[in-house]
Amino acid sequence: MHRLDLLVIGIYLFCILALGFFRNKNYKNESDEYILAGRKLSLPSFVITLVATWYGGILGIGENTYLYGIQTWFIFALPYYIFAIIFAFFIAGKINHLNSISIPDQFHSRYGKTAGIISALYILILSSPAPYILSIGILLQFTMGIPFSFSLILAITISLCYIWIGGLRAIVRTDFVQVSFMFLGFILLLFYSIKFASSNPTSLNTLPESHLDFTGGASVQYILAWFFIALWTFVDPGFYQRCAAAKSANTARNGILISIVFWFIFDMLTLSTGMYAKALLTTGDPLFSYPRLGELVLPPIAYGIFITGLLATIMSTIDSLGFVSAITFGRDILWRIRSQGEKSDKEWDIASTNFIREGLIVTAFIALSLAFIIPSIVKLWYILGSILVPGLILPFLISFSKKKISILPMMIFPIIIGFVWIIIGELHGNYPLGLEPFYPGILTSIIIYGINRTNG
Repeated sequence: MHRLDLLVIGIYLFCILALGFFRNKNYKNESDEYILAGRKLSLPSFVITLVATWYGGILGIGENTYLYGIQTWFIFALPYYIFAIIFAFFIAGKINHLNSISIPDQFHSRYGKTAGIISALYILILSSPAPYILSIGILLQFTMGIPFSFSLILAITISLCYIWIGGLRAIVRTDFVQVSFMFLGFILLLFYSIKFASSNPTSLNTLPESHLDFTGGASVQYILAWFFIALWTFVDPGFYQRCAAAKSANTARNGILISIVFWFIFDMLTLSTGMYAKALLTTGDPLFSYPRLGELVLPPIAYGIFITGLLATIMSTIDSLGFVSAITFGRDILWRIRSQGEKSDKEWDIASTNFIREGLIVTAFIALSLAFIIPSIVKLWYILGSILVPGLILPFLISFSKKKISILPMMIFPIIIGFVWIIIGELHGNYPLGLEPFYPGILTSIIIYGINRTNG
C-alpha cells in the first residue's frame, strides 16, 4: 500500500478511538445508559447505527458475487428487506414499549429463568462477531501482510476496547464515521471500475450466464433455505437493542424503513462492483475480489479510502455484535444466575454493567475460537443460522402474546435436529432426504407448537 493509503487508514483509526473513548460529562453509570443510551436514540442515530451494523461480512458478499453473480442479492438482500419491513410494522413498536433490554430479557420475563438463560446461550453464539473478525483478519493479512493470528487479535481489540467505557453511545458515535467511509469507498470503487472498463475494453471478460440467473446455478431449495434463514431478522439482537433504545416507537419503525433504503443503495454498489470484479479479474481467490479490484483500478488515496471503507464496514459490525454478545453473557447469563442477596436495586444495576464488561472478554475468546474453527465467512452464517434460528423464531414471536405454552421443547428439539442434520451431512456428503438443515429444524418447531395448541 502507498504511504498516502496508510495515512488514510491511520486517520480513520485515530478518529474511531477518539470518538469511542469520548465520554459526556453528564454520563450516568446506569445499565439503561450503558446498554441503551438512556433509551433516547434519535432517528438519525438509529438509522446510522442500524445501517453500519448490517454489512460486516463484506468480503463474503464479494466472494459470493464473484462466484454466483446476482444470486447474492436474492439471498443476502431481498429477503432481509421483506422481513425488516414486517419487523418495522409489527414488532419494532412492541419492543420499544417493553421494559426489556434484550431478547433473553424478554424470554425471562415471559417464560421464566430457564428459558431466558437458554435463549441467552443461543443469542451468544448467534450474535458472535466471529465471521466479521475472520473477515478483518483476512483483509489485514491480504492488504498489509500482517500475520493472520495477529490480525484477528488486533481487530477484536480495537473494535471492543472503547465499548468498555462508552457502551452503545460509543458505538453510535463511531458509526457516523464508519458509514461515511463505507459508502464513499464503494462509490469510488464503482466510479473507477467504470472508468477503467471504458478505457480498457479488451480487459473485460464475458460474464457467465449463471451470473445473471437469480439462482446462480444453485437449487431453488438452497435459495429458499437462505430466504428463510433471513427470519434471523426477527431474532437479531442488534435490531432488538436499537428498537429498545429508540426514543419512541415511531423512531424505531421509521428508522428501519429508512435503513432499508440505505441498504438497497449499498447493495447496488456492492453488487455492481462485484460484477465488475468478475469481469475485470481473471484469477485469484474470490474472497479478495473487492480489494483486488481496488488494487487494479484505484489510484493512491482513493485506494486507501476504499480499504478504510472495508475496515469500517467490518469493524462497525464487530463492535455492535461484540457488545450484544457481552450483554448476553454478562447480564443475561452471569447476572441472572447470581442471587441478588441483600444488595439494593441500584447496586445490582451497576453490577450488571460490570458483568457486561467481563462478558466482553469472554465474547472475544468465543469469537476468536469460532473464527479459527470455521474459517469460512459464508459457511459460518449458514451453519449458525440453520441451527439456531429455528429454535428461537417461534418462541420469540409467541412471547408477544399471552398464550400459555410449554416453550422449552420448542427451543431445544429444533436445535438438536438441525445439529444432527448437519453432522450427518458432513459425514455422508449430503443431507438426509436431500433437505437443507434449516427445514427439519423449523418443521420440528412448528410440529411442537401444533401439539402444544392441540393439548392446550
